[in-house]
Amino acid sequence: MTITRRGAIGAALAVPFIRGAAAQERFPNRPITILVPFTPGGATDVQMRALAEAATRHFGQTVLVENRPGAGSTLGAAAVARARPDGYLVAQITLPVLRLPHMQRMPYDATKDFTPIIHLTGYLFGVLVSVNSPYMTWQDLVADARRRPGQVRVGNTGANGTPHLTMVDLAARENIEFIHVPFRGESEAAPQLMGGHIEAQAAGSGIGALVDEGKLRMLNVWVRERSPRWPTVPTLIELGYRDMVVTSPYGLAAPAGLDPAVRAALHDGFKAALYDPSHLAVLRRLDQPVEYLNAEDYGRNLLQVYEEERQRVERLGLRTG
Repeated sequence: MTITRRGAIGAALAVPFIRGAAAQERFPNRPITILVPFTPGGATDVQMRALAEAATRHFGQTVLVENRPGAGSTLGAAAVARARPDGYLVAQITLPVLRLPHMQRMPYDATKDFTPIIHLTGYLFGVLVSVNSPYMTWQDLVADARRRPGQVRVGNTGANGTPHLTMVDLAARENIEFIHVPFRGESEAAPQLMGGHIEAQAAGSGIGALVDEGKLRMLNVWVRERSPRWPTVPTLIELGYRDMVVTSPYGLAAPAGLDPAVRAALHDGFKAALYDPSHLAVLRRLDQPVEYLNAEDYGRNLLQVYEEERQRVERLGLRTG
């Protein structure tokens, strides 16, 4: 392999030399792939591609994004759980990765099959309707669902994902019933919403541009405080749902058994990318906060959230098999 003097110096500045049982030469010395369990074009895909672009500069090697939508956003994690622990394949760990094991048999053990790398950020979620919708407020949507039980269609980003289950939770609190319509991503659902094929959509701010353009109306947001981007839109807490904050935070993990030195290099490279100005600009555009945790703290966080999701599944009576 031929390495130019400039390339060698850049790589040396980006990532320190690593020696260990799983890494006998400089890491990384080839492209790294991030498995993103959502379709291209949505908030997650946009954010992850910005992260990958920044990480490419910091690692001195290309960082690729590979979309693996489906199965409640768990396909990426499932693939990483089976992968060789060499550091060249990592996955976004979504809440369903920690939730679904309490609902059905999964091809991984969420407490044993991953090496946590870094916690990154969370979403700004909300309920959106078409600008032509008769629903001017969240209360209007609830009232219609009460008048027409089981007839109001609400899109989400996949069965048992956070948008879906939050709407299930809200419906239970209001004693109403929605028809839940799963899509592979929020960008896939938005045209159906604007076309009148569904009445509402639970989604992240990746489609916020459609709100800014006057094509969609946001009825609520699920963060703790109102979004500066849409200051007139109430939070769930303001609407009377006590302490209901839903951001579905996420991070990156590699297969179990990863060499500690490779883990440290991955963490350092992705941390630099997380705080890279180009990536921070994308987070601001998507209304996503930096929620950094190092590898050790993220590992403890995963175990805590795993238990919280078990309690949530029990509380909502969720079982799929």
